[in-house]
Amino acid sequence: MTALIPRPRAQVAPGAVHVPGWLAADEQRRLLDACREWARPPAGMRHTRLPGGGVMSVRTVCLGWHWVPYRYQRTADDGAPVKPFPAWLADLGRRAVAAAYGDDGGYRPDIALVNFYDAGARMGQHQDKDERSLAPVVSLSLGDTCVFRFGNTRDRGRPWSDVELESGDLFVFGGESRLAYHGVPKTLPGTAPHHLGLRGRLNLTLRESGLGPDGGAA
Repeated sequence: MTALIPRPRAQVAPGAVHVPGWLAADEQRRLLDACREWARPPAGMRHTRLPGGGVMSVRTVCLGWHWVPYRYQRTADDGAPVKPFPAWLADLGRRAVAAAYGDDGGYRPDIALVNFYDAGARMGQHQDKDERSLAPVVSLSLGDTCVFRFGNTRDRGRPWSDVELESGDLFVFGGESRLAYHGVPKTLPGTAPHHLGLRGRLNLTLRESGLGPDGGAA
């Protein structure tokens, strides 16, 4: 049997840290099981329609706050209340930030966007700037490997770095890189670990909204 070559931890940009293989196999399965439950209606997984009429190729389900381009609300597209953000997921987010930065910095995520990529899905370069808080974004990958393009804070052009994110990988970006443009130009179908039984890629991003219960500033 060929030994696996460890992939090194890397700082991709100031405040942007890639931790390969951070989620153990049992944690990946638990997270996948949870994603399958969250994807069910009501307030389930759907293609997001953009203001210009286009439809995103990824499918998304939200927890805590429902993302509508380019804001958050408490109800999903079908009128149902958004699914709650569980305390155990917030704990996972704090562990993730501590793994990236050495401590969690008081991180209190209350939003998760769960995106599913089939073989044809992509995500264009964009900024995560609809939150009132500029606390770090935590990204967790399950299933197929993707090419994650992490750019600069000025525009969608170069310079950028292309990072392969595999199942179980953690990527955290905050500080100077919190508003960096980023996207997924392609996935690599058939690369998911067999033990997951997943075709495609799931990506969970955890964020702090900075919003109060009524949607105003916290």
